[in-house]
Amino acid sequence: MQGQYATLISFVVMIGIFYLIIFVPENKRKKKYNAMISALKVNDEIVTKGGVIGKIVNIQDKFIILQSGPDRTRLKIDKYGVLSVSAEGREEVKKEEVKKEEAKEEK
Repeated sequence: MQGQYATLISFVVMIGIFYLIIFVPENKRKKKYNAMISALKVNDEIVTKGGVIGKIVNIQDKFIILQSGPDRTRLKIDKYGVLSVSAEGREEVKKEEVKKEEAKEEK
């Protein structure tokens, strides 16, 4: 009888450890990714899952229009095709916003 309880308890402990190792970090990653997707803005520089680097030109409900390359090729991709937002793109947008604010203050 005690052997059955020990087996059951070890099985429950293994499932608990599995949950902590696999599901908790995955849920955190999903929340972070969804926050990044919802925070996308025009002029953000992004990298797609396919490796394309470009700047966001337009944002729609499920898609974004991406401008890439020296020919300024425009691509329509799904929002969930975005791998990451480039830090350089964020810095450029901030610099442009500061310049616009300074121009408004001068007027």
